[in-house]
Amino acid sequence: MRISELKQKEIINVKDCKRLGFAGDVDFDMKTGCLLALIVPGPGCFCGFLGREKEYIIPYQDICQVGEDIILVDVKEKEVTGKVSC
Repeated sequence: MRISELKQKEIINVKDCKRLGFAGDVDFDMKTGCLLALIVPGPGCFCGFLGREKEYIIPYQDICQVGEDIILVDVKEKEVTGKVSC
């Protein structure tokens, strides 16, 4: 599977059935080439003018299943790492 194909899949949390968004980027281990995490941009601040509210960094071990059009992840909201930029 290509990274461009991952970016077209919507990510849904199975804990609360919340849509997290689409994969914006991925984190790889340069030595092994293994996928470490999916990075999902959070919702925009003030109509998107001031950047993003936070981004979700979802570790590989929290990915449950990759389907044809969605990726199911199993994370608690407090465990999802994010950075505040607004």
